[in-house]
Amino acid sequence: MSDQDFEPVHGLPQHLPAGEHILWQGVPSWKALALRAYHVRKVAVYFGILLAWRMVTAVSEGSTPLGLLQALIPLTLVGTAGVGVLGGLAYWCARTSIYTITNRRVALRIGIALSITVNVPYRIVDTAALRVYADGTGDLPLRLLGKDHIAYVPLWPHARPWRLAKPEPMLRAVPDAARVARILSAALEASRVGRPATASAVDLPLPGIRAVA
Repeated sequence: MSDQDFEPVHGLPQHLPAGEHILWQGVPSWKALALRAYHVRKVAVYFGILLAWRMVTAVSEGSTPLGLLQALIPLTLVGTAGVGVLGGLAYWCARTSIYTITNRRVALRIGIALSITVNVPYRIVDTAALRVYADGTGDLPLRLLGKDHIAYVPLWPHARPWRLAKPEPMLRAVPDAARVARILSAALEASRVGRPATASAVDLPLPGIRAVA
């Protein structure tokens, strides 16, 4: 049994206040998290280079096939374990995370060992950004106004990389990110002009979303 079993609303620690409703909920893609947050591919390439170097060195020193095998097995095991651990962390990070967009806020329920909910009301959001990758997943960081601040360490990996002085909460590795960005854009715009935001706003353009490199 987990903390999520006691949630009054899936992904949220409390019932929604009167007048607030959910526009979208989703979870990160664990494969995209593994690649871009936990850098599984880079780690695999690193160990691949080490293995190639070890093989070339052993052959140049006249190692026998058995000696070559003995030289490569430990490094192969370490590399496989490292990639496996990072992949497992990405999987559980995705399993324990839920992103929620309502007509009033963005909520991030995050945390593998200790679950927390980070609420970002639209009144403290300066701008939102969007980066879409080739697989259709994408990242949507939120830049906050003024002195509003959320600590970087509890947020990671749900924070824009390297924004340490003023962290930006981020919906990371979101599937179908362009559609989610349209929903968020409509909600942000609606919150600023005082009109209702509805899920049908997905077909609107993205006036409140800027692209990031």
